[in-house]
Amino acid sequence: MENHKEKILVVDDEASIRRILETRLSMIGYDVVTAADGEEAITTFNENNPDLVVLDVMMPKLDGYGVCQELRKESDIPIIMLTALGDVADRITGLELGADDYVVKPFSPKELEARIRSVLRRVDKEGLSGIPSSGVIQIGSIRIDTNRRQVYKGDERIRLTGMEFSLLELMVGRSGEAFSRSGILQEVWGYTPERHVDTRVVDVHISRLRAKLEDDPSNPELILTARGTGYMFQRVTEIGEEKS
Repeated sequence: MENHKEKILVVDDEASIRRILETRLSMIGYDVVTAADGEEAITTFNENNPDLVVLDVMMPKLDGYGVCQELRKESDIPIIMLTALGDVADRITGLELGADDYVVKPFSPKELEARIRSVLRRVDKEGLSGIPSSGVIQIGSIRIDTNRRQVYKGDERIRLTGMEFSLLELMVGRSGEAFSRSGILQEVWGYTPERHVDTRVVDVHISRLRAKLEDDPSNPELILTARGTGYMFQRVTEIGEEKS
């Protein structure tokens, strides 16, 4: 680990899970703070400014969805949701509210640790190949600053989470190339899907990006569906220059 200890906020109403995760994450070099319910999570977040949140869904006072919504109003912090819910739609809800990934209970602590490392590494990563040395990509009205990891549409800054930005950066850096959902999951999230439903993480992030960047998300012109494959970013003849 680097000299700066990355801080993780673990939010779960089960004391045993908080204790296990606090012990294990501390042992591998993270600074860990915990909260037992949604309201405490908001307070602890504001007091500690963590680098990542591990967030349970089913909690008293304010559930994980409510906490996720509150955090996303003012923060792009990485969020990994823990869910014991069997319904796929319930898992997708967290992603639609802005979570970066989810792990289903009962889970392997090693799996969660790997997900945490992957998300933090991706959020802190340097630019991809295909990105100009200036770090600025202009495509129509969209300007992507890979150095600051910021995106503008015209003069308006568009807020992206770290994983949304990494997904966009991957696709723009290799514009015109079709990516499978499993390929994107491997490139951006750092793991291979074990079940078909895992790739819904990619679908929801694509949907979120389209909602933020496209003039008409239902008829996208930038982030295209590659029929029979997955997704691709419209081909640009040269980075910084929109295809005519």
